[in-house]
Amino acid sequence: MTETGETHVYKLLTGDDWQAASAAGVTSVAIDQQDGYVHLSTRAQVEETARLHFASAKGIRLLRFAVAELPPLTWEPSRGGQMFPHLYAPLEVSRADAVWQLRRGEDGALHFPEDY
Repeated sequence: MTETGETHVYKLLTGDDWQAASAAGVTSVAIDQQDGYVHLSTRAQVEETARLHFASAKGIRLLRFAVAELPPLTWEPSRGGQMFPHLYAPLEVSRADAVWQLRRGEDGALHFPEDY
């Protein structure tokens, strides 16, 4: 658990990014490469992240990672001053303790599983 009390963090990947990560063993997302760290979200943040950044993306995967199983995270302010978890190291997909493919409802919104 971190000083923020989070035990898990989440990474969203498009279908194409998921395929690339599965083949390479690590995530490699354009915004992460551009910014120099892996963008992650807490459970309280991930649905808004999906709405803002994955509205039209296809094949969305939600990966959950136990904070204790990752290299140390850096918590930095981002959207609206919220503290977001950032990983300044490669994110190995094998460290995910759960992966879900998200479905869209008739309204086009992504639906998250109850147990994520």
